[in-house]
Amino acid sequence: MQEPIAKYFHVGLIHPMAYPEVIKGKGPILETLGKILRDDYFGAVEVTWIKDDAVRKEAAKMLSCAHVDVIFAGQPPLLTQKLDINAADDAARKQAIEQCKNSVDQAYELGASILALLSGPNPADGDKNAATDRLVDSLTQICKYAQSSANGKCLTVCIETFDYDIDKKCLVGPTVEAVEMAKRVRAESPNFGLTVDLSHQPLLNETIKHMVSTASEYLLHAHIGNCVMSDNSLPSYGDQHPAFGCSCGENDVEEVVEFLRALGNIGFFNKSLPTTMPVVSFEVKPLAGEDSDVVVAGAKRVLNEAWARL
Repeated sequence: MQEPIAKYFHVGLIHPMAYPEVIKGKGPILETLGKILRDDYFGAVEVTWIKDDAVRKEAAKMLSCAHVDVIFAGQPPLLTQKLDINAADDAARKQAIEQCKNSVDQAYELGASILALLSGPNPADGDKNAATDRLVDSLTQICKYAQSSANGKCLTVCIETFDYDIDKKCLVGPTVEAVEMAKRVRAESPNFGLTVDLSHQPLLNETIKHMVSTASEYLLHAHIGNCVMSDNSLPSYGDQHPAFGCSCGENDVEEVVEFLRALGNIGFFNKSLPTTMPVVSFEVKPLAGEDSDVVVAGAKRVLNEAWARL
């Protein structure tokens, strides 16, 4: 492709993945966020919860000044606290919903246009229908809270599809099932959609074309990254988002080319979306002994090469 990437989409970076020391809402948030915002390769950034009010206010100022699309990653508060928005226990589900409402509040404060979430795990009792009913109810509550809290543009809520039997073992889950769930939520709340992730595609045992085309009607934003499936003795095994080119990795330049082509074929780059432009974000994480900045630089090289091959 001869035309610049920025004509088609904003490249994003998921802050708490690239710099996992901030994933619990504390740590060198402003320092690492500043690294991303000073790099004009990125037209978008995905941030997560920030526990300190003063730090959050400063981050909001930085994000506003940087002229980027902002997406709020609501997965870390749920994962790190083991919260489940489709829990069978009413008190546990209420706690998870309240955390998501807090994420809505922080997303508005930080100027985000999308809040990305994940479902809870597949139910131990195997009753996926009941768990899905609870998930739909929870998401509807969160979407309506976002509507009621809006002061101008309404925040959009997205569920990201995750593996269901390898690592995260989430209820959502296979793309076909995610779409059926999304239909139900969107019937009540127009501010809802899906996120798909190239990192999760092999873990879902789906082809890239199937995942993207199946999700197309509800697809609002996308992630690109890598995973390892062939050797469960490796620290990178499962949903760890290792660097592109890592040992036994499933995704590299060719898969990114295929993913971008699939997004183009469904018209993703021409869709009217909550963000100012379509967003495709790197979800990459340094393993032990690796340097965050080097992993991010490697991801940029992979995307540049993939784009040149289109």
